Amino acid sequence: MAQSWSGELLHIHIAPAASYEMEELAEARLIAGKGIEGDRYFLGTGTYSPKPDVRDVTLIETEVLEQLAAGEPKMPGIKLDLAPGDHRRNLTTRGVPLNHLVGQRFRIGETVLRGARLNFPCKYIEELLGMPRLFDGLLNRSGLNCAIEVGGIIRPGDRIVPMES
Repeated sequence: MAQSWSGELLHIHIAPAASYEMEELAEARLIAGKGIEGDRYFLGTGTYSPKPDVRDVTLIETEVLEQLAAGEPKMPGIKLDLAPGDHRRNLTTRGVPLNHLVGQRFRIGETVLRGARLNFPCKYIEELLGMPRLFDGLLNRSGLNCAIEVGGIIRPGDRIVPMES
């Protein structure tokens, strides 16, 4: 299969526990089957759904943040400035079609991830950030939960490329 896209890792964020402010990192160590060292889900201190789930690492597209800032799509026309890290996903990407990666493997730096499921926004983030309608603005574009299959170091600027499954 020919490579159809190539993206870039822009930001890495972690938090030591649920509701804590997200911290931006210059590099991070991903551990297969566990998460990002120092992050709430790696430490077992995150917020958990009663449904079994994969949440080693979460991703969101910067294009979504840009569209929110521009009020796109025009219907419902929700215009919000959401900075990287405010969205509470671990990795912010550019040029990566996250909605197409469920069940797919891809490489970031020296790591290999597998898209597990599309993420859902939560009402809690509206309260945490004081941004009414953020939930609606992130519907169907709230990122991707992934499993870490091969761990290693990642850094902003690393290329993100698809792999054959």
